[in-house]
Amino acid sequence: MAPGLWLGWAGALWAGALALEGGMLYPRESPSRERKDLSGLWDFRADFSEDRNQGFRERWYQKPLRESGPVLDMPVPASFNDMGQDYKLRSFIGWVWYERQVVVPQSWAQNPGTRVMLRIGSAHYYAIVWVNGVHVAEHEGGHLPFEADVSRLVQSNPGELSRITVAINNTLTPHTLPPGIIEHKTDSSRYPKNYFVQSTNFDFFNYAGLHRPVLLYTTPSFYIDDITITTEVDGSTGLVNYEVAVSSSEYFELELLLWDKAGTVVAKGAGTQGQLKVPNAQLWWPYLMHEQPAYLYSLEVTLTVQTGAGIVSDVYTLPVGIRTVQVVNSRFLINGKPFYFHGVNKHEDADVRGKGFDWALVMKDFNLLRWLGANSFRTSHYPYAEEVMQLCDRYGIVVIDECPGVGIILPESFGNISLNHHLEVMEELVRRDKNHPSVVMWSVANEPVSSLKSAAYYFKTLITHTKALDPTRPVTFVSNAKPELDLGAPYVDVICINSYYSWYHDFGHLEVIRLQANTNFEIWYKLYQKPIIQTEYGADSIPGFHQDPPLMFSEEYHKSVLQQYHLALDQKRKDYVIGELIWNFADFMTDQSPLRVVGNKKGIFTRQRQPKEAAFLLKERYWRIANETMHPCLAAIPQYLENQPLTKEQNCLSGPKGFLP
Repeated sequence: MAPGLWLGWAGALWAGALALEGGMLYPRESPSRERKDLSGLWDFRADFSEDRNQGFRERWYQKPLRESGPVLDMPVPASFNDMGQDYKLRSFIGWVWYERQVVVPQSWAQNPGTRVMLRIGSAHYYAIVWVNGVHVAEHEGGHLPFEADVSRLVQSNPGELSRITVAINNTLTPHTLPPGIIEHKTDSSRYPKNYFVQSTNFDFFNYAGLHRPVLLYTTPSFYIDDITITTEVDGSTGLVNYEVAVSSSEYFELELLLWDKAGTVVAKGAGTQGQLKVPNAQLWWPYLMHEQPAYLYSLEVTLTVQTGAGIVSDVYTLPVGIRTVQVVNSRFLINGKPFYFHGVNKHEDADVRGKGFDWALVMKDFNLLRWLGANSFRTSHYPYAEEVMQLCDRYGIVVIDECPGVGIILPESFGNISLNHHLEVMEELVRRDKNHPSVVMWSVANEPVSSLKSAAYYFKTLITHTKALDPTRPVTFVSNAKPELDLGAPYVDVICINSYYSWYHDFGHLEVIRLQANTNFEIWYKLYQKPIIQTEYGADSIPGFHQDPPLMFSEEYHKSVLQQYHLALDQKRKDYVIGELIWNFADFMTDQSPLRVVGNKKGIFTRQRQPKEAAFLLKERYWRIANETMHPCLAAIPQYLENQPLTKEQNCLSGPKGFLP
């Protein structure tokens, strides 16, 4: 079976944990950089052999994949599971193979000073990559990017096709994130020979494939490798602290220019470290917290290297939002002002494409978020696409950025092998998302069995490490444990809790929700004296099912559950409850079970993004909460249609009683 081979490859990766090399800047075009998107149809073949290792035995990577046997046309980015009518492919576990031939632009191939990088946005879950049959990269874990320098391979034969082959294994083990186990069914009277299934402890479908864009991009031979930005505010002055990593063995100069939206340079800097001072800075504010939310500056970094052959330059531009984040007593502060999370949990999930990135779907979701009056979401239960994070920066949607630490319930998943891998995943996540102003907190796990004795050391180590990687943001994990038994809670900055009163127990008894929620809040706060976010609550509803009085699975029951929770939340949110995130934004696919009718139906929108009755209830609530801290005239303006400053006629916020930043 494939896991044996996979673990052999993975051993080398784990041995290098906590030693990530280089940056992971998002590929942007500039005067010195180009990119080529390899989205489209790729050749695809699943290895249906009994041990899933036929592709390695026959070395499918050494020749065109079509010569190995039948292939399918597979869109990238997309999950492979729902692309055909073959049920065996939909639930396939093991190695699948992707291949694409590409012509590198002549200017890239003929210039020996051009560095060509192959970047894979995400591959679920273990990936091995070859170019023209030569091994160039491997990576464990989905949801995060990895890349390889392929300059020599694609430049060796200018004008000829280069063949990119990617083998992906979606097997989950007790030491992967998320974890899982392979169950071999050996009863020959009930199961065929060599029959096995993948078992997991999370409630979403284990989609697999190349889920995000695959890119080729270039840099000069001497290049800007990484940029780290942190920001502070001193009165009306914004402080932008920077650190730039450069790949150069020669003498070099670095120039930094910070541009505002009007195209004016507001600060200048030089060197690899420093601080830019921005007088009268426009701060980055969340959506519905300011009349001009999500203000972004542009930091232009220029590297100039004097070589024996002449001058080499590299230019990279990074969006920068100036804002501060603090947890003070029972409050969550953004730019020194209390912030209340009223938002959603999401999934990267949709019909046909599965978890595949789709611009149309992403924009529909953002328009729905702003229509709803949501100011935040959690990336449940894995990092989302980089393009999504960029839109959060642009629209002012606050993010709790969560790693794939979901379903950690097995004792062996709390051992050193798992911990080492988890630490590295957090390094990759922080490296990728550290410069996003929308990211205000890291979440290291969702619903782990944090009552196990080993959980104390595990989460103390994990949270301490994450804080060392990024001292500027609070760290949490999301718990469904009993408060008195949670051994990880002492180490978080914010308590995040999930509960489903009158759904998974006390079925149908709406009258107990308010009491149970209030009691839960009070116990958590008494024990830990930390602010609390209700990170999940909700109920399933089948669109069009109606029952009065409300019965489970009807839209009326869904609304009633939310209303009872809201009564409890309103009692506590003036004290120490600092947020509420509905589960879920939209219906999503899960494994099949008697508890799931073609997926999880807790969405306030259907999987096709149509609103249920609960969506209108939540919309009214979120805009009402926003009005408590915003002038009513601002809340009445449909900002979900566009992200533009108010006109003078619209802006009724001036004057002594207006809303001030």
